[in-house]
Amino acid sequence: MSLALIWAEARGGVIGYDGTMPWHLPEDLAHFRELTTGSAVVMGRRTWDSLPERFRPLPGRRNLVLSRDRTWSSAGAEPLHDLGAVLHDFQAPGAALWVIGGGELYRLAMLSPLATRLEVTELDLGVKGDTFAPPVDASWDRVASTPWLESSTGIRYRFVTYAR
Repeated sequence: MSLALIWAEARGGVIGYDGTMPWHLPEDLAHFRELTTGSAVVMGRRTWDSLPERFRPLPGRRNLVLSRDRTWSSAGAEPLHDLGAVLHDFQAPGAALWVIGGGELYRLAMLSPLATRLEVTELDLGVKGDTFAPPVDASWDRVASTPWLESSTGIRYRFVTYAR
Protein backbone atom coordinates (compact mmCIF):
# COMPACT_ATOMS: atom_id res chain seq x y z
CA MET A 1 0.00 0.00 0.00
CA SER A 2 1.23 3.46 -0.77
CA LEU A 3 0.08 6.50 1.19
CA ALA A 4 0.14 9.73 -0.77
CA LEU A 5 -1.12 13.21 0.05
CA ILE A 6 -2.41 15.69 -2.49
CA TRP A 7 -3.32 19.36 -2.09
CA ALA A 8 -3.21 22.77 -3.73
CA GLU A 9 -1.78 25.69 -1.80
CA ALA A 10 -1.59 29.42 -2.33
CA ARG A 11 1.20 31.60 -0.94
CA GLY A 12 1.71 31.10 2.78
CA GLY A 13 0.43 27.52 2.58
CA VAL A 14 -3.25 28.50 2.37
CA ILE A 15 -5.41 25.53 1.37
CA GLY A 16 -8.82 26.83 2.40
CA TYR A 17 -10.98 29.62 3.70
CA ASP A 18 -14.42 29.31 5.29
CA GLY A 19 -14.83 25.70 4.14
CA THR A 20 -13.88 26.30 0.50
CA MET A 21 -10.83 26.62 -1.72
CA PRO A 22 -10.52 30.38 -2.33
CA TRP A 23 -9.66 29.97 -6.04
CA HIS A 24 -10.77 28.09 -9.13
CA LEU A 25 -8.07 26.21 -11.01
CA PRO A 26 -9.56 23.75 -13.53
CA GLU A 27 -6.12 22.36 -14.37
CA ASP A 28 -5.57 21.38 -10.73
CA LEU A 29 -8.97 19.68 -10.56
CA ALA A 30 -8.08 17.67 -13.69
CA HIS A 31 -4.68 16.76 -12.18
CA PHE A 32 -6.39 15.65 -8.95
CA ARG A 33 -8.90 13.53 -10.87
CA GLU A 34 -6.16 11.96 -13.01
CA LEU A 35 -4.04 10.96 -10.01
CA THR A 36 -6.78 9.74 -7.65
CA THR A 37 -9.31 8.02 -9.92
CA GLY A 38 -9.32 4.27 -9.36
CA SER A 39 -7.88 4.63 -5.85
CA ALA A 40 -9.25 5.11 -2.37
CA VAL A 41 -9.34 8.64 -0.99
CA VAL A 42 -9.47 9.50 2.69
CA MET A 43 -10.73 12.85 3.90
CA GLY A 44 -12.03 14.50 7.01
CA ARG A 45 -15.75 15.02 7.45
CA ARG A 46 -15.47 18.78 6.88
CA THR A 47 -13.70 18.15 3.57
CA TRP A 48 -16.52 15.76 2.61
CA ASP A 49 -19.07 18.45 3.53
CA SER A 50 -17.18 21.03 1.44
CA LEU A 51 -17.55 18.95 -1.73
CA PRO A 52 -20.49 20.04 -3.88
CA GLU A 53 -23.30 17.50 -3.47
CA ARG A 54 -23.19 16.59 -7.15
CA PHE A 55 -19.57 15.37 -6.65
CA ARG A 56 -20.27 13.31 -3.50
CA PRO A 57 -19.07 10.64 -3.44
CA LEU A 58 -16.11 11.39 -5.69
CA PRO A 59 -16.74 9.16 -8.69
CA GLY A 60 -14.38 6.30 -9.50
CA ARG A 61 -12.88 6.29 -6.02
CA ARG A 62 -13.54 4.61 -2.70
CA ASN A 63 -14.52 7.51 -0.38
CA LEU A 64 -13.27 7.02 3.19
CA VAL A 65 -14.37 9.77 5.57
CA LEU A 66 -12.88 10.27 9.04
CA SER A 67 -15.22 11.65 11.67
CA ARG A 68 -15.02 11.80 15.45
CA ASP A 69 -18.83 11.46 15.48
CA ARG A 70 -19.47 7.71 15.53
CA THR A 71 -23.10 8.28 14.45
CA TRP A 72 -22.19 10.25 11.31
CA SER A 73 -23.03 8.76 7.93
CA SER A 74 -23.63 9.97 4.40
CA ALA A 75 -24.59 8.18 1.20
CA GLY A 76 -21.49 7.04 -0.67
CA ALA A 77 -19.10 7.60 2.24
CA GLU A 78 -17.42 4.90 4.30
CA PRO A 79 -17.27 6.45 7.76
CA LEU A 80 -14.12 5.77 9.78
CA HIS A 81 -13.01 7.09 13.12
CA ASP A 82 -9.24 6.65 13.38
CA LEU A 83 -6.50 7.25 10.82
CA GLY A 84 -4.25 4.65 12.43
CA ALA A 85 -6.94 1.99 11.97
CA VAL A 86 -7.40 3.04 8.34
CA LEU A 87 -3.67 2.68 7.69
CA HIS A 88 -3.54 -0.65 9.51
CA ASP A 89 -6.58 -2.10 7.72
CA PHE A 90 -5.78 -0.73 4.27
CA GLN A 91 -2.83 -2.93 3.42
CA ALA A 92 -3.73 -4.18 -0.06
CA PRO A 93 -0.48 -4.69 -2.01
CA GLY A 94 -0.08 -2.14 -4.78
CA ALA A 95 -3.14 -0.17 -3.65
CA ALA A 96 -2.92 3.60 -3.36
CA LEU A 97 -4.54 5.55 -0.57
CA TRP A 98 -4.74 9.30 -1.18
CA VAL A 99 -5.20 11.77 1.67
CA ILE A 100 -7.20 14.68 0.22
CA GLY A 101 -7.78 16.94 3.22
CA GLY A 102 -8.16 18.80 5.36
CA GLY A 103 -5.31 20.45 7.17
CA GLU A 104 -5.50 18.40 10.38
CA LEU A 105 -5.63 15.12 8.46
CA TYR A 106 -2.65 16.15 6.31
CA ARG A 107 -0.60 16.85 9.45
CA LEU A 108 -1.50 13.46 10.96
CA ALA A 109 -0.85 11.54 7.74
CA MET A 110 2.57 13.17 7.26
CA LEU A 111 3.63 11.69 10.61
CA SER A 112 3.06 8.18 9.30
CA PRO A 113 6.10 6.30 7.99
CA LEU A 114 3.73 4.94 5.31
CA ALA A 115 3.46 8.43 3.77
CA THR A 116 5.92 8.40 0.89
CA ARG A 117 4.55 10.83 -1.68
CA LEU A 118 3.24 14.39 -1.77
CA GLU A 119 1.61 15.96 -4.80
CA VAL A 120 1.39 19.70 -4.26
CA THR A 121 -0.02 22.26 -6.64
CA GLU A 122 1.63 25.57 -5.80
CA LEU A 123 -0.33 28.67 -6.72
CA ASP A 124 1.34 32.03 -7.19
CA LEU A 125 -1.59 33.67 -5.47
CA GLY A 126 -2.06 35.58 -2.24
CA VAL A 127 -5.44 34.88 -0.61
CA LYS A 128 -6.99 35.01 2.82
CA GLY A 129 -7.04 31.63 4.53
CA ASP A 130 -8.01 29.83 7.71
CA THR A 131 -6.74 26.35 6.77
CA PHE A 132 -3.09 25.70 5.97
CA ALA A 133 -0.98 22.91 4.50
CA PRO A 134 1.57 21.36 6.82
CA PRO A 135 5.15 22.40 6.17
CA VAL A 136 7.13 20.08 3.92
CA ASP A 137 10.21 19.42 6.03
CA ALA A 138 13.68 18.08 5.22
CA SER A 139 12.47 14.46 5.37
CA TRP A 140 10.92 15.04 1.92
CA ASP A 141 12.87 15.31 -1.33
CA ARG A 142 11.53 17.36 -4.21
CA VAL A 143 11.68 14.85 -7.09
CA ALA A 144 9.75 16.62 -9.86
CA SER A 145 8.30 20.00 -10.71
CA THR A 146 6.69 21.50 -13.76
CA PRO A 147 7.65 25.01 -14.81
CA TRP A 148 5.25 27.75 -13.80
CA LEU A 149 2.14 27.53 -15.96
CA GLU A 150 -0.81 29.88 -16.42
CA SER A 151 -4.32 28.63 -15.76
CA SER A 152 -7.26 29.42 -17.99
CA THR A 153 -8.38 31.55 -15.03
CA GLY A 154 -5.13 33.57 -15.12
CA ILE A 155 -3.54 32.05 -11.99
CA ARG A 156 0.11 30.96 -12.19
CA TYR A 157 0.67 27.45 -10.83
CA ARG A 158 3.00 24.47 -10.92
CA PHE A 159 2.81 20.81 -9.91
CA VAL A 160 5.47 19.62 -7.45
CA THR A 161 6.12 16.03 -6.38
CA TYR A 162 7.94 15.11 -3.17
CA ALA A 163 9.04 11.66 -2.00
CA ARG A 164 10.70 10.03 0.99
